[in-house]
Amino acid sequence: MTLSFNSQDVRPEPLRSPSENLIWIPGRTFTMGSNSHYTEEAPAHPVKVDGFWIQATPVTNRDFAEFVRETGYVTFAEKAPDPKDYPGARPEMLKAGSLVFSPPKSLAGTDMTQWWSFKFGATWRRPHGGLSDLRGKFDHPVVHVAYCDAVAYAAWAGMDLPPEAEWELAARGGLDDAEFAWGEELHPNGTIMANTWHGTFPVHSTKPAGKDRTSSVRAFPPNGYGVYDIIGNVWEWTADFWSAHHPEPEAKACCIPKNPRGGPQEASFDFRMPDIKIPRRVLKGGSHLCAPNYCRRYRPAARHAEPEDTSTSHVGFRCVRRVSAGS
Repeated sequence: MTLSFNSQDVRPEPLRSPSENLIWIPGRTFTMGSNSHYTEEAPAHPVKVDGFWIQATPVTNRDFAEFVRETGYVTFAEKAPDPKDYPGARPEMLKAGSLVFSPPKSLAGTDMTQWWSFKFGATWRRPHGGLSDLRGKFDHPVVHVAYCDAVAYAAWAGMDLPPEAEWELAARGGLDDAEFAWGEELHPNGTIMANTWHGTFPVHSTKPAGKDRTSSVRAFPPNGYGVYDIIGNVWEWTADFWSAHHPEPEAKACCIPKNPRGGPQEASFDFRMPDIKIPRRVLKGGSHLCAPNYCRRYRPAARHAEPEDTSTSHVGFRCVRRVSAGS
């Protein structure tokens, strides 16, 4: 494991924005991906990324409420789906809502519908559906946001969503080859470093009652760059279209990709649903539902495909601001 910072990197001043919690990430070359875990993370390959600013935390319910208050924005989950976009869908399911995790009492196989359900009325304001609300959660990450919602917030804030390469560079915290955002051990010296699942997923959580979902965005230590909650708590949208794997490493240093932006939209479609052409984007960071027995994706290299139209109780986002050519 190596700690690598670019001492020649010049840190410009960020522009003012509604969210002033911006952290400077120095530009450099780093190894993206991993050859040690899931196939979609491979192959590990070097990329070059210019310096940029990233929000120190995911966008919170407090932040998103300010955006909605100023703009009157209505999220994707608050709108009834258009039947033309979902051929073959049951009419009774074409209502506003979002996916909510609910732990089952027992399991019969691995069908995810045992713990995920589409709840009518579940939105960022009602994260568990029903009569749930945001009391005590204003500093938790906003959830039930589809890709278009994250893009709309970023535009309002004068920022962008990060491409996967920028996100992963920020997540690594300067540790080029580390397994986790903070080093080689999930719980170094017994310290809990991120909000992940404790116990046997999805039936048994050993966390105290009421602590088994999202948490405050600064509840756990930051990484080496000072970025909080980059691992666990909620998955985070990136700007890149999904690809089944990373490109092969370039043989020559001169040809290392600079500021890569992912693959083509067509390659992101889910081949299991050939009649529905909904692009998928890359999610990063894992969530409070990632567990050693089910989803070891609480690592910077981990990635997951998410359809643009999908919102859930464990997906949020954060934004970046890049340096303009005249800065």
